Amino acid sequence: KVVTIAKSKKFRDHHGQVLLEGQRLIKDALEAGAVLRTLFFSMVGHLKELPEAELKRANLVKVKFEDIKSWSDLVTPQGLIGIFSKPDHAKMSYPAAQLTSSLPLLLICDNIRDPGNLGTILRSAAGAGCEKVLLTKGCVDPWEPKVLRAGMGAHFRLPIVANLDWESVPSNLPDGIQVCVADNKDPGAQAETVSVPRGASRVGSAPGNLKPHVKSKPKAAPESEDEEGAAGACVPELAAQYYYENWTQTPVAVVIGGETHGLSPDALQLAASTGGKRLVIPVVPGVDSLNSAIAAGIVLFEGKRQLLRRHKQEDKRQKLPIVG
Repeated sequence: KVVTIAKSKKFRDHHGQVLLEGQRLIKDALEAGAVLRTLFFSMVGHLKELPEAELKRANLVKVKFEDIKSWSDLVTPQGLIGIFSKPDHAKMSYPAAQLTSSLPLLLICDNIRDPGNLGTILRSAAGAGCEKVLLTKGCVDPWEPKVLRAGMGAHFRLPIVANLDWESVPSNLPDGIQVCVADNKDPGAQAETVSVPRGASRVGSAPGNLKPHVKSKPKAAPESEDEEGAAGACVPELAAQYYYENWTQTPVAVVIGGETHGLSPDALQLAASTGGKRLVIPVVPGVDSLNSAIAAGIVLFEGKRQLLRRHKQEDKRQKLPIVG
């Protein structure tokens, strides 16, 4: 049953349970208010660093290290596995340091299907001070073991709302938000769709060349020409700019598309409906597109830089003496 919880999303959803392994992750979960049902441990010493009050409410089961090793998919198991009730982001108590560093910056993951990428993206979102992360139905389950390991505790540092269809995404966003998209699948091909004035240098060498509107297209290959025509007709145009130019309105959400399918038409529609932009990370011609997690880190920390700079400027204006 322990192995099944770790490996089967269907089983996790049906029983409302998740598996967490290792002292650090289990401790983070307990401190955030996650409910521990059963804790398997190979040595009593493993329990010393965990909150005693929370352990008293759970079933503690001492097992042989060989058992934990057979259940675990880690190369070097720590001898500690916890079965938790599936955490509800609305009931979690996130670290005070995380809350005080939170910015009006949200992340929407669109078809992120690689567990390692999603975990790394969640870790970057926590590090950048994102207010919330939304995962659409095309994303990998955030409670998969590989996602948890790559997330390094991010699951218990900021709200993560998973398994959303696009119709319900707006209700999970603040009013007045602007949604921008960062299509990391093929920035080179993306840039070529920009109409460049005669005599202008190639896009990527001069930021001013990226101002015209870009015809946004979904990355999934259409099955027929008719489908391509229908898809192209309903996909809106978005203004494109480089990620390092100012794009932070308050609040702002960034959509990161998966590497296989890129951004979905729904993501582009949402961005267009909020006056959002396409954020382009220029790469050297001939270099393949960036990994989704790398692109997310670049854009999120640039957003953080812009927001902190804006807040600093606003603080200075408020402190200036009124003359006259």
